[in-house]
Amino acid sequence: MKAFQYLRPSKVQDAIRAVGSDPGARFIAGGTNLIDLMKRGIVSPDKLVDINHLPLKKISYQSGRLKIGALALNSEVAAHPAVLQKQPLLAQALHSGASGQLRNMATMGGNALQRTRCPYFYDTAFPCNKRKPGSGCAAVEGINRMHSIFGVEKANATQSCIAVHPSDMSVALAALDAEVIIQGQGGERRIAFTDLHRLPGNQPELDTTLERNELITGFEIPDNDFGMHAHYLKVRDRASFAFAIVSVAAALDVKEGKINAARLAMGGVAHKPWRLFEAERHLLGKPVSEALFRQAAALGMRDAVSFGQNDYKLRMAPNAVVQALLHAAAIE
Repeated sequence: MKAFQYLRPSKVQDAIRAVGSDPGARFIAGGTNLIDLMKRGIVSPDKLVDINHLPLKKISYQSGRLKIGALALNSEVAAHPAVLQKQPLLAQALHSGASGQLRNMATMGGNALQRTRCPYFYDTAFPCNKRKPGSGCAAVEGINRMHSIFGVEKANATQSCIAVHPSDMSVALAALDAEVIIQGQGGERRIAFTDLHRLPGNQPELDTTLERNELITGFEIPDNDFGMHAHYLKVRDRASFAFAIVSVAAALDVKEGKINAARLAMGGVAHKPWRLFEAERHLLGKPVSEALFRQAAALGMRDAVSFGQNDYKLRMAPNAVVQALLHAAAIE
């Protein structure tokens, strides 16, 4: 790694100013992803702004909303009584992600902003539009069994990116209608979590809708009636630490056998956590049944495309949706 300047501000605005004044500056917290990127030469910041001393670690439940600071550790959030009581789906997703050691270092903000684990992104010997825009996407004609089936037009894939977003936590937050609190030099703004990440389009180098000098300060999840009927399903190559091939966050509000509300999000299938809005709408007001879940899963797959080695995801993904819904509805 090249030499870099290191700063450790104690105030949010000081940290934002430090990054905003230097195009080569980056925020760092747990560093579980950024340090790897620096070691491999994918990013080479001139300045690291350590935000670990900012007052952004609190987890609380107030006025019908679960509030989580961006610097709260994944392990602490997963074990927090308010999370387990109010939003168990988030705890399930966090326990599915990474190893215990990484969860003890990784922050909520860093988890949401982690970059893809596509091997072509990490290997500078190959072209990668995310790493070097306009160079091409080696995964389209290469080893792509872990790659996207949503959010990319097949005809334009080589000019775009078929990498997937790796965060389990983000899939749950997308399903739970979480809100992201963002602080910039112009003040605070809030966006839906589903609006935080981008599809690759013609700017695959951009992962999120954040401005360069903006900092995520926290997340909020509104009350819902999903606690009793929520399940996070992660399909992976091995039971120990591995990224999702396909994952599903399923949450249902079931009363007297009928579905009053439904949330479905998938991981391992797109450049961002993928909400199945059409499938959700299909479930509303109908009696719980496996047949209904299969119909919803089929609707969710309408826009899916594959690239050869990941063809199997066209079968695995809907089956995973059905299994997650069956678990959420407590149907054996």
